[in-house]
Amino acid sequence: MDRAAFVALSASVLRIEVPRSTGGYALGSAVVIGKDQVVTNCHVTRDAVEIFVVRGGARWTAEAQSADVARDLCVLRVPGLRGQVVPMAPTAGLGVGQGVTALGFTGGMGMQNSTGEVVALHRHDGSRVIQTNNWFSSGASGGGLFDDDARLIGILTFRLRGGEAHYFAAPADWLREMLDQPGRHPFKAVAPLPRDALPFWQQRWTEQPQFLRALECSLTAETPAPAPARATSSPC
Repeated sequence: MDRAAFVALSASVLRIEVPRSTGGYALGSAVVIGKDQVVTNCHVTRDAVEIFVVRGGARWTAEAQSADVARDLCVLRVPGLRGQVVPMAPTAGLGVGQGVTALGFTGGMGMQNSTGEVVALHRHDGSRVIQTNNWFSSGASGGGLFDDDARLIGILTFRLRGGEAHYFAAPADWLREMLDQPGRHPFKAVAPLPRDALPFWQQRWTEQPQFLRALECSLTAETPAPAPARATSSPC
């Protein structure tokens, strides 16, 4: 991706600030995907009492949220939002070794630009979860994974500790489904999400996708460093 494309995309990747019902703030990123709409991760907005979308000195308040918690995708409706809508591309055209760029906010603050490549594509829930070696921090959760044509192919979602190529993005296919079938996940006023609803990667060990269980066990065998906290620890 050339510098001109990066600069253009940077205006479409915004910062998320979330005052939490449990106290303090959650910080994350979001991508402009429609008029007055951005997408982020539900784990960023899980405890939200309000959600603010920020770019430079501009600040908008989300009035409603459409949540697909199991896939960790939340679409926010943000009246008056200014930002260029990004094009999306299906994972069907992706291949291992393909170059990709991750854009999000390091620690929720400065813009992070990480180049890398697709390491693996894991079939799950009708599409393929994208594994890359693009480094990103927790503040980048909800940011965008883009191909060399500056198309959104995934939403930066989680990482596993213990390896340099264990960064994962929810496929844009899932987001396309949300936008094409609005009745499945209707917009509701911003409020904390149900505590018993968890994304696929935070489920109990026995309920996680097979590819995640296999990866976690392989990392456990290679290094004593723990994986991210789960609802239930693994038996590896």
